Amino acid sequence: MLSIFIFTVNAIFPIMILMAVGYFLKRTGIFTNEFLKMANKSVFYVFLPVLLFKNVVGVNSISDIHWITVIFMIVVIGILVLLGFLTTKIIPNPKQKGVIMQCIFRSNFALIGVSLAELIAGENGVLAAAVLSAFSIPIYNIFAVVSLSIFRENNKRLSKSDAMAIFVKIIKNPLIIGVVLGVIVLLIRPYGSRFIHTFIPAIDHFTFLETVINYIARVASPLALLVLGGQFDFKKIQGYRKQIVIGVMGRNLLAPLIGVGSAVLLHKTGIVYFDEGVFASFIALFGTPVAVASAVMAEEMGSDGQLAGQLVVWTTLFSIISIFIEVFAVRAIGLI
Repeated sequence: MLSIFIFTVNAIFPIMILMAVGYFLKRTGIFTNEFLKMANKSVFYVFLPVLLFKNVVGVNSISDIHWITVIFMIVVIGILVLLGFLTTKIIPNPKQKGVIMQCIFRSNFALIGVSLAELIAGENGVLAAAVLSAFSIPIYNIFAVVSLSIFRENNKRLSKSDAMAIFVKIIKNPLIIGVVLGVIVLLIRPYGSRFIHTFIPAIDHFTFLETVINYIARVASPLALLVLGGQFDFKKIQGYRKQIVIGVMGRNLLAPLIGVGSAVLLHKTGIVYFDEGVFASFIALFGTPVAVASAVMAEEMGSDGQLAGQLVVWTTLFSIISIFIEVFAVRAIGLI
């Protein structure tokens, strides 16, 4: 168990340190407000979409998909979305409702999930996590766009034009476009590969495009964290105390309890069988802190970006404890 705790610290601390560096660079004047705004846009419109595209394309093939696992994941995310929506009833500020809602259902699976699953269950964990990422990432982003769009000042009801505007935001969202393009490549890859090899047998030797994609994808996470740290303001913690408590309780306690807990219950009662790789991916999916991209998206879509950043920081800190407890509990009953 010491190795799990050490990994958790090693996975979480780089996130905290990069945010601290961004905070320091802003306070010393190296990062300006103009730079942070442009960097935030770059992350949202370029670097994160490429990272998500790369993650989806990383799935070996459609045959690797265990559909019962995927269905279970979708149901649990749906429950968390509903829970997040109900929680917004106690949040008076419309610009904070969507931020709290996505904090409860949206995890940092894309950033640290696969690595965590690998440490817990090795290659089986990597395979299961890669498959789930192809479905969870678009679902997270679709619900994130909706949650950040449906709440209006003075609780105005959504009109048909509002609903159409939300749909347009979904299909134009850069993160969703990145995932959709990844799925398209994943679907046509077996046929396209044979076709290309027929005319260009040596195509495997030309890897420059893959290299470029990898370079761009690597920029996403560190730049997003630096920007998030630069936008962080300790003076505003006091005004967000209630929202932070709600977000941490939802993300670090209720989400893993519902997601991992129900998987254990279904497995133990013999209703559904999940192997150790799937359990590892569930811990990574439901137990990791709120996605760094949630703060980037909240800022770009006119919600309370400062609150979103606070939630990334605090759910990340508390995840050091919560992930360790989850892994310890699931391993104690012999499922990983």
